[in-house]
Amino acid sequence: MNVIKTDIEGLVIIEPKIFGDSRGYFFESFSARDFAAQVDPNVIFVQDNQSFSSYGVLRGLHFQNPPYAQAKLVRVISGKVLDVAVDLRKESKTFGKYVAVELSGENHRQFYIPRGFAHGFVVLSETALFQYKCDEFYHPEAEGSIIWNDPDLAIAWPIPAEDIVLSAKDKVHPRFKDITSPF
Repeated sequence: MNVIKTDIEGLVIIEPKIFGDSRGYFFESFSARDFAAQVDPNVIFVQDNQSFSSYGVLRGLHFQNPPYAQAKLVRVISGKVLDVAVDLRKESKTFGKYVAVELSGENHRQFYIPRGFAHGFVVLSETALFQYKCDEFYHPEAEGSIIWNDPDLAIAWPIPAEDIVLSAKDKVHPRFKDITSPF
């Protein structure tokens, strides 16, 4: 696998080695050995999640507060999304900054998001099947969130605001400046 560093420490893009021929392709989507050696030796994933969404669905920006913070390894099986991670680590020089990565069933890229980040994505294709690994179980009492269109974060979502589809919860999250980062 090829590990690509981003502008924010800890956030990396992973490109698997694709073996293709006239029959199709094969790739190793996860290897604990390679992940520990090349990305983060301290992460043990304990839960896999999957979501299916249609064009314009935006899920996020979510995080879990300590002691239940989660690292995630995310990918798209089919379709295309813009995936976003916002740095919530108070001591980080990139606190409040974000990285956005296009993930698709065609590019097979994965995005590793360590603990200390808010995460969200918007579906750019007709539909998208999104899968992610977490290193901590979900705890509803530890939920944290930031509103998707926070003007201070100024995330460049690539579809018109009128096409964004949100859950009732995702419509009412606080702004970044109004949360107290637990990281």
